[in-house]
Amino acid sequence: MLLDKQGTSSMTMLRIVAAVSASVFSAIFTAPAAYAQTPPVAAHNVVLVHGAWADGSSWANVIPLLQAAGLHVTAVQNPLSSLGDSVAATRRALAVQDGPTVLVGHSFGGSIISESGDDPKVTALVYVAARAPDAAEDFAALSAKYPTGAVRAGIQTSEGYTLLSEESFLKYFANGVDHKTAEVLFATQGATAAAALGERTTVAAWHSKPSFYAVAKQDHTIDPNLERFLAKRMNAKTIEVDSGHLPMVSHPQEIADLIIKAAGKHD
Repeated sequence: MLLDKQGTSSMTMLRIVAAVSASVFSAIFTAPAAYAQTPPVAAHNVVLVHGAWADGSSWANVIPLLQAAGLHVTAVQNPLSSLGDSVAATRRALAVQDGPTVLVGHSFGGSIISESGDDPKVTALVYVAARAPDAAEDFAALSAKYPTGAVRAGIQTSEGYTLLSEESFLKYFANGVDHKTAEVLFATQGATAAAALGERTTVAAWHSKPSFYAVAKQDHTIDPNLERFLAKRMNAKTIEVDSGHLPMVSHPQEIADLIIKAAGKHD
């Protein structure tokens, strides 16, 4: 078919527009995978966020390993009175960091870091057997699609706050942890507002920050397959640990190594 110069010019322009559109379309849909492979920004600081029925001492085995790697570590003491209160405590901890920071959350702490991880100092997120809700997501409804953790039968509520029974804590929450350590953790467990566990986040920082996830293969609190789903959804760099719900206690080296990697310290 013969075309005049104007027709040829128009056809060329259409081809350019089509090529650019295809390139943009491809970039939009391949960006998450490419982003997940981007090396993390080097960070000097780590902020550790505990979950429900715990306190900052749950990180005691990991902290020395991070410090030995040259990282400045802060463990947040969450009030667990509400999601908002715990997010505020985490933001206060982030405010005093002097630069790039890896934000780490365990269990319910995953909701906290998803909400507070939009802080510009946060360079990476690490989820340890943790919740990782999307913004405004009903995490209870999502969890209901998976088997209910055996630990739930041991939840005891008084005046709006929950604790785990000793049997449930030792057998299901701290499974895989040596008995003496588990007894100490039971004694120091943080009373958690029942309402806090159902609150929804307004932010899902994992959409915009490099994310890492440690799946606990023997978890009886959050179903391991739910953890795998969450890790895959966020395109996280994922490891699987042969532990119960407290891998930072029973397998601290593996958790420390993941955090160190998130800090850009080694491949």
